[in-house]
Amino acid sequence: MKRKAGLFLYLLGAIFLINLIQAHFTELIFDEAYYWYYAQNMAWGYFDHPPMVALLVKISSLFFGGELGVRFMSSVLMAGTVFTLWHLVYPPKKEDYIPHFFVLVFSMTLLNAYGFLTLPDTPLLFFTALFLWVYKKFLTAPTAILSIGLGMVMAALMYSKYHAVLVIVFVLISNFKLVFNKYAWLAVIVSLLCYSPHILWLFENDFISIKYHLFERPNRAYHFEDYTLGYLINLVALFGLTFPWIYLSVFRTKASDMFTRGLLYLTYGVLLFFFISSFNRRIQTQWLIVICIPVVVLVFNYMLDHSNTRKWIWRCGIANIVLFCFLRIGLVYEPFFPIVYETHGNKKWVNEIASQVGSTPVVFENSYRNAPMYSFYSGFTSFSLNNIRYRQNQYSIDSSEFRVQHKRVLYTSKYIKEGDVSFTTAKGDTYYGTYIDSFESFRKLRCYVADKKNSSMEGTHRLNVYNPYKVDIDLAKIKFSVAYLNAHKQVKELVPVTVEALQPNTTVLTSRDSTGFTFKLPVHGTERPAYFKICISENNLYWGLNGENVKLQ
Repeated sequence: MKRKAGLFLYLLGAIFLINLIQAHFTELIFDEAYYWYYAQNMAWGYFDHPPMVALLVKISSLFFGGELGVRFMSSVLMAGTVFTLWHLVYPPKKEDYIPHFFVLVFSMTLLNAYGFLTLPDTPLLFFTALFLWVYKKFLTAPTAILSIGLGMVMAALMYSKYHAVLVIVFVLISNFKLVFNKYAWLAVIVSLLCYSPHILWLFENDFISIKYHLFERPNRAYHFEDYTLGYLINLVALFGLTFPWIYLSVFRTKASDMFTRGLLYLTYGVLLFFFISSFNRRIQTQWLIVICIPVVVLVFNYMLDHSNTRKWIWRCGIANIVLFCFLRIGLVYEPFFPIVYETHGNKKWVNEIASQVGSTPVVFENSYRNAPMYSFYSGFTSFSLNNIRYRQNQYSIDSSEFRVQHKRVLYTSKYIKEGDVSFTTAKGDTYYGTYIDSFESFRKLRCYVADKKNSSMEGTHRLNVYNPYKVDIDLAKIKFSVAYLNAHKQVKELVPVTVEALQPNTTVLTSRDSTGFTFKLPVHGTERPAYFKICISENNLYWGLNGENVKLQ
């Protein structure tokens, strides 16, 4: 028995070491650079995600620099995830099939990748496994200590990614008697107390993340190929060559006990939720990754009793792993990868810019991807200036704008066809930048249309513009426009609009105060819009993201 336990630890240690080596030698992907940027200013929340991913980066940076200073804790958590999964599988037969367990786990596409990449799904996977482990203990003998632990783990889940609510809800649905369990209510109270700092952060930031994800995010008309068919393809991509045996094993598993019932409800619940969602939006593969945790337990338990399934998952899993090894080498050594990927050539284009501009701050138009990547590899200041043709992100709500105000900057944009500086990405796209001697932007100005429920193309509308800056802003520096959007919240047309101040002789937007205006919606040249929003151009910069979507009656 000790020899078998040693084999498990040897394999786990070897994979942990491989992930550390991979983490060190692989350049960051753009999302990782963005989360590294989060960690430069720790907070209880960020525009796109809760703060757990930033905490992982911050802890990693205490031990290492460079890429490993972003990814170290991800490798630790993945090892912890595998260790926890092993303790969720039923003994005693599992000790005879330790290699089969590792082949099953590491033949899963994203479980392989998240062993070294730092993304919100990394802690989501770990805390989902930990949540199920504590829940299994809780089902056997609920106690106050287990309730507190369960509550803390649920909070950690929610601090990892908002999708974690699906894990909690579907497990609860599988065992509705928990509603009458005092220990379950204690867990809920502990969870809410632990999560209250993030709830407070959302409140203080006007629930901007929730509003964006639920109401402001652009979409497009339903396309079966991109939406529902794309979802079905993701189900295959999640498991690679083993997918027929994976789903067949889950389908054939019966809910013999309350814990297995919870695993099945979680798996089917997530799959059904995103299948329904696929009729409204494109489903990304990583949104489904949380099912890998219950699936590992369900499938491995099934494998123990079914030799044919065990044989085919072993064969197909080995083939998956061989392919993944080839691709993982290609992440570092570009010729091995079938396409130019995000881990290729970032240091090169960053050095191209930095060698020409030195420590001059660089403003990237509409790129929360390039801005943090540039800062990470150059060590110099950068900023993403987001406009109406893009989307809000962390640069829209933090203080990064102030670091480039009234300074000489290099302004880069894909719309600039020539300039003072140029750089070429790994994909061969060439970008240009021009110098601005005294850069000044006011992207934090907020526009609020009064009486939004009665908005129509006719009549006069009331507009309040809030200036959060410490200084008054001269109205001569800004212009207003109406952005017309279609039913999918895509900007279709921008029409300048004249606004009239409510107070005579108004020449400035008063610092940290609202200024009232009236306006009439201008004539549009496209099909009848479904929404509009007010946007501002300052110092002839392109129109910003200043207002909320207002539904037209």
